[in-house]
Amino acid sequence: MTRVAMVMAAALLLLPGAALAQDQNPQNQTAQNQTGQDTKLRAKAPDGARAYIMWPNNGAVISGGKLWVRMGLQNMGVAPAGIRKDDTGHHHLLVDTDLATYDEPIPNNKQSLHFGGGQTEVRLELPPGKHTLQMVLGDADHVPFDPPVMSQKITITVP
Repeated sequence: MTRVAMVMAAALLLLPGAALAQDQNPQNQTAQNQTGQDTKLRAKAPDGARAYIMWPNNGAVISGGKLWVRMGLQNMGVAPAGIRKDDTGHHHLLVDTDLATYDEPIPNNKQSLHFGGGQTEVRLELPPGKHTLQMVLGDADHVPFDPPVMSQKITITVP
């Protein structure tokens, strides 16, 4: 047998084992919800994991409505979306909304901003009024951890 053929044969023998190992990864497991639909099991958050908004502070008044939001994380790491590494996730910023469910991916829209590249800050422009901000850490598939790693909700005012 030629060397190339031996390498190909070995690779083919390893494929079922690799697929089995991927299926046993807790971040890839699914369960059925009450309606019978498959839902993804949430990745476990490590003890002491904490998310917080470094800036702005709760109660801040932001003239002009343009601001930087800086997001912090303790006892976990930041990794881009799609990267499966234990105890890592990526930020999502909820603007004037609450998280509807913890068992499904966080929506990606104007009120639920995704930072799948691993970003830890964002420049926002908000209209006049009171606004709430809350940061939620999502796993590789944008699903919140169990328990959720999320900041306190803060309120800011744009005069």
